[in-house]
Amino acid sequence: MRKLFKRTAAAAMAGAMALSLAACGGSAGAGTSESAGSDTASTTAESASSSDEDITLRITWWGGQSRHEYTQQILDKYTELHPNIHFEATPSGWDGYFEKLATDTATGAMPDIVQMDYLYVSTYAANNSLADLTPYMEDGTMDTSTIDESILSSGNVDGKQIAMPLSTSLVTVGYSPACLKAAGLEEPTSDWTWDDFANMCNTIYEKTGKLGTSTGPVDDTNMFNYWIRQHGEQLFADDNKSLGFEDDTLTADYFTMWKDMMDKGGAADPDEYEQLVTLGIEAGPIATDECGFHFNWNNFTSLMANVNPNLKMATPPTVEGGVSGLWMKPGMFFSVAETSQYKEECAAFIDWFINSEEANAIMKGERGTPVSSTAREYLVGSGMLNEQQKQMFDYVDIAAPLCGETPAPDPVGIAEVNQAFKDAAYSVFYGQVSAEEAAASFREQADSILATNN
Repeated sequence: MRKLFKRTAAAAMAGAMALSLAACGGSAGAGTSESAGSDTASTTAESASSSDEDITLRITWWGGQSRHEYTQQILDKYTELHPNIHFEATPSGWDGYFEKLATDTATGAMPDIVQMDYLYVSTYAANNSLADLTPYMEDGTMDTSTIDESILSSGNVDGKQIAMPLSTSLVTVGYSPACLKAAGLEEPTSDWTWDDFANMCNTIYEKTGKLGTSTGPVDDTNMFNYWIRQHGEQLFADDNKSLGFEDDTLTADYFTMWKDMMDKGGAADPDEYEQLVTLGIEAGPIATDECGFHFNWNNFTSLMANVNPNLKMATPPTVEGGVSGLWMKPGMFFSVAETSQYKEECAAFIDWFINSEEANAIMKGERGTPVSSTAREYLVGSGMLNEQQKQMFDYVDIAAPLCGETPAPDPVGIAEVNQAFKDAAYSVFYGQVSAEEAAASFREQADSILATNN
């Protein structure tokens, strides 16, 4: 293990302390707003839960400590407005979230409301685990008139609205200006390339001993999808029965690029990265300027504001001579379990969560750019956004011209494909096989998984 991790551990402890202090000192008033909530959203939700019957809704989501805290404030506010509605919350980090959800689903114990990711929408639609929210859109329980149709449709599978988008997001590279300055580097611009990125990461380690990037490049296929799109290809075939590109060199080059950075100290190797995962991003090295870059989404600076308000964002690096590869992604969804006894009450809460001023005044876009146009207008005009939150909104304006068409939801079997991709990559990172052998193995496994499931 490199000396880097002695510094990282100390930095992580400092980051955790900073987060704890921020949580203790920054929560006062965070859940309140002088403005009244959206009349339409509040009235709709109240009419849906006007019964005196006490109802407890089970809800789960992933995220960091800041998200856990403000989401609980939102739940408390809803109960304040609707005293008969209570919540049993089971938040967690991203790591292991969908493994637990799969277990809960298999045993019939899926929570009433689940935070859902674009990666898994098709999978959960295929096993009929999620309720169709269309009836609640049609009867007015859920107001979707403020949501762009292309984003709303991202949660619609086979004519059923089984996931309600909460936000839109774009891939971004968060970076530490302080770390770059310490390494004598200029801040990145939108025309930087992957070679620029790799050289900067390696230089950070060479000049400072700090980590170039704390990103996990193969946790799933999100970043790889971006890489493939930059080369003018698509990750999955139109019928979802195989990979959508034919040249395994694209996969091998991706593996090789990251292994080279790991070998030179610019990126965390698998063992180091697994330790970083246990810390969480808000207590990791990017939070304490002990790292240069971290790939995330455009809510990155807002997410990290409590622990490091000086972090910035750049559009991701591009392939020399390639295209941007960016796309506007539904940030995350709320779905309702098909097994829930309180589907209408769940729908009313989700509507309030998306549209009301009360909820948006608390979360301030931390889950991504609000999907509701009225919520966005309210936040921009409210004067309550800090500089980090403004960066998130500004980033959308900067990156939007670079965006291509949003791909379809990932196919059924994506969890298995992701695991096959990670296993193939790790076999390269550990020096067990060549990048070319790993790329061929990934294709064989992925095509088999996709053909079986779709």
